[in-house]
Amino acid sequence: MRYLAILYILWYFLFSPETAAGQSVFWVGFTDKAESSFSTAHPLEFLSERSVERRIRQNIAVTEEDLPVNNEYADQIRQSGATILYALRWMNGVVVKAGNDSLQKVWEDFPFVREIEMVRPHSPETKSARNKFGHPGGVIPMDTSYYGLSAHQVGQLNGHYFHSQGMEGQGMLIAVLDAGFYKANLMPALSHLYVSGRIAGIRDFVNPGSDVYLEHEHGTMVLSTMAGLIPGQLVGTAPAASYLMIRTEDASSEYRIEEFNWIAGAEYADSIGADIINSSLGYSDFDDPSMNYRYSDMDGMTTRVTRGANMAADRGILVFSSAGNEGLTEWKHIVAPADGTEVIAVGAVDSERKYATFSSMGPGAGGLVKPDLAAMGRGTAVQSSFGSVVPRSGTSFASPVMAGMAACLWQANPDVPAAEIRRIMQIAGHQHNKPDHLLGYGIPDMHLAHMILNQFNVPDDPAANSWTLFPNPFSDRITLIPETAINRKTDFEVFTLSGQLMERFSEYTGSYTRTFRLAHLTPGVYLIRISTENTSEVHKLVKSQ
Repeated sequence: MRYLAILYILWYFLFSPETAAGQSVFWVGFTDKAESSFSTAHPLEFLSERSVERRIRQNIAVTEEDLPVNNEYADQIRQSGATILYALRWMNGVVVKAGNDSLQKVWEDFPFVREIEMVRPHSPETKSARNKFGHPGGVIPMDTSYYGLSAHQVGQLNGHYFHSQGMEGQGMLIAVLDAGFYKANLMPALSHLYVSGRIAGIRDFVNPGSDVYLEHEHGTMVLSTMAGLIPGQLVGTAPAASYLMIRTEDASSEYRIEEFNWIAGAEYADSIGADIINSSLGYSDFDDPSMNYRYSDMDGMTTRVTRGANMAADRGILVFSSAGNEGLTEWKHIVAPADGTEVIAVGAVDSERKYATFSSMGPGAGGLVKPDLAAMGRGTAVQSSFGSVVPRSGTSFASPVMAGMAACLWQANPDVPAAEIRRIMQIAGHQHNKPDHLLGYGIPDMHLAHMILNQFNVPDDPAANSWTLFPNPFSDRITLIPETAINRKTDFEVFTLSGQLMERFSEYTGSYTRTFRLAHLTPGVYLIRISTENTSEVHKLVKSQ
């Protein structure tokens, strides 16, 4: 098989007009990391202290996959005439720019080369017209007292609870992988990041010599949904977090090189010590149709970028990915890396919590529930590169809204592993007991997630509640008294502290009290969530003997 592959590649180099002149970009995978000068026993030689601490906190071992690639192998590739763009330690290889002669030599002379793949031709086609970044949205009819146009996207997740407690992502490090951050350093909603020194790093894996502030504006808008802060106009979900700005997407073309750029960006984020990665990017179709993926490839473990995203999650990073904007296209499905088994894929809803029809559908090709969760992605408030706060639509914005809110939840529960944060967010989803292929487990109530994780440190705030519970503690039944008439369908859900749903009642309520018999419950502490289409609140319940 290797012999046939070599013959094909040699034929391609010698006769293909696409590579007859100039240099293309290739992935060169190595067979091993033999005789490495690094050791898993001394991780601080190649990882930051913060990165190592994240692993220790979650009981995650540093493995051989974390070791840098063999320098001698890389040197021999370089000496053959190829230019190494970057190395990938998780995948064990290098991405190089090279012409025909040097890559022939790689295959003919170097036994340590395991595989080679052209990931970008020397003369790339113009990027397809398909819009992967989202679309203009409509006006958000919402109160603008503090959150302004961002009130819905924060309120849907019950995120204002964390902000009211002073938890806005302090101490959390979020990596944003995107196509560029045009004028981010000049935008009003992001100026506080620069004043307080909370841009922790900037890297460009597309063109290391470029200025990310002169590239695509998509990353600026994505960043603003998390970090934005203009009271009365835009308040992001994690305005007090620190951020890494990483360019991995070439907006001018679409080739598999961007998958490798993504993995390089994720490895960089890991090495710095990022807690969360948000990727509002996705891959299925390319400008070279021979590179295209099939739906069967969206099985959570096949594409390069998905494998890289899973590896980042395995290292204790929460990885969020936009589900994709393919709901109205022929493709319809989620795109990589949102299909990842360890990745939190985020679909889009509107301000009324209804599915946004452009949002890519699940499930994963193997039947995995996808998307995992949903957040506001139609008419999401963002900071535009023109300096104004505007509504934009796309799962590109639903994902960072969710990622920022997860930063606040994790800040409040710092000793909880990333995998458990992900699981509890799914449990807190509004359709967790019946996930579907449009919104997965649904829109999570982050206050409920926090109460499940850290029950006894959650202060009661009667002023914020619309229901009164009596008696509490109770022995056989509980009465719920509404503050005002609701006149809409209301769901009452009782959970154990581990997140197990014990009881669920649905009624159209008015101004009347509701009494439920719960005598069969084992004595202990429970949570009850009371929610309508647009509201949600959580109370503690204590079942006595």
